[in-house]
Amino acid sequence: MSTVASAHRPFRSATAEPRPVRWLLIGFTFAFLVVFLLLPLIVVFVQAFAGGIEAYLVALADADSLSAIWLTLKTAAIAVLLNTLFGVAAAWLVAKFEFRGKHFLVTLIDLPFSVSPVISGMVFILIFGAQTWLGGWLIDHDVRIIFAQTGLVLATVFVTFPFVARELIPLMQAQGSDEEYAALSLGASGWQTFWQVTLPNIRWGLLYGILLCNARAMGEFGAVSVVSGKIRGASNTMPLHVEVLYEDNKMVAAFAVASLLALLALLTLGLKTFLEWRHGDELAALRGR
Repeated sequence: MSTVASAHRPFRSATAEPRPVRWLLIGFTFAFLVVFLLLPLIVVFVQAFAGGIEAYLVALADADSLSAIWLTLKTAAIAVLLNTLFGVAAAWLVAKFEFRGKHFLVTLIDLPFSVSPVISGMVFILIFGAQTWLGGWLIDHDVRIIFAQTGLVLATVFVTFPFVARELIPLMQAQGSDEEYAALSLGASGWQTFWQVTLPNIRWGLLYGILLCNARAMGEFGAVSVVSGKIRGASNTMPLHVEVLYEDNKMVAAFAVASLLALLALLTLGLKTFLEWRHGDELAALRGR
């Protein structure tokens, strides 16, 4: 009897909630975004220009600030390049081949998502620090890893290398290998197949992963704070320089550098949103093959 009654019961959509409930959910969502996202951003820019545009420009033109900006851009560029090469190679390996230890490799790729960035920085200290045999040998041969840009790059690469690979692996798995086999059967070489078939098919997913990787690389704090030594004008990235200025009670300068970092993040977000709007259907179609 209950089965018959339920069969004749009118279907109710999961989104067909009473209007007060819908307005409550919408209001809560927007209030949460305003308090925890928009308001902090507004405060950053208000404080950055609290001393006027001239003080803002002077803070950014400071030698230590320029060094931090340049070091951040260089470190992010190197880390993104290395992670792009690794991500494409790892995705190709996981998606196109079957081998023993494949699932273990995917688990290792996801490792930085579960390891604290501070711990990853400590690992590099334990490997390349001056108190270790390897670190001492490198220093004796005038090769510096810790408290130098090399250490910053290593720490940044570690915390960001899953982004490109994890974006490409499901995409390439969904695409399969039929087009590559067809190209090879027509006489194309391996490199020709990659450049003319595989790479065009993954270009938007690759760009999406690069944007995410770059955003994390520029804003990374925990891992680089351990290996940098926070040396002004030498090993301070923008997030570290903001902390140093804040501790020195140079509030306008701290918020000025923070606002520039926020602008770079917003630019990345804008490019990501544009990519999703422009090519979201194409990416969904590729994943749904």
